[in-house]
Amino acid sequence: MTVAEAERLAGQLDLDLDDMGICRACLSNVSFAVYEGNANKIRGAVQSMTPWLWDEGLEVPARMALERARRRGVAGAGEAIEDVRRHGFRTRIARAIVHRLGVELASRAKGDLTKMGFERWPPELN
Repeated sequence: MTVAEAERLAGQLDLDLDDMGICRACLSNVSFAVYEGNANKIRGAVQSMTPWLWDEGLEVPARMALERARRRGVAGAGEAIEDVRRHGFRTRIARAIVHRLGVELASRAKGDLTKMGFERWPPELN
């Protein structure tokens, strides 16, 4: 699977950032790189954050989304499932999913760090 194919497949997966228990602050490392627009920094952030996000809860929703895509007949889904089964987070599809979610978070947050999972310090007292 090429990078372009993985990116295209990731865009077709029914993954919802709000339904996953992954750390938004961790994903924001990718979002910050997206804001900067430097392709090398984006690739580096995706590469470094994918293992963390995969282990902290992205693996199961990603596998489920890939299986649903396979059943819908989405091109490349079967190949991606097998690749993930063999290599886990070390796959192009895993990185493409993290990239997609990072772009989604960047789009939603529009620079608001609290929407990226950060909390104000000191916390506001009621």
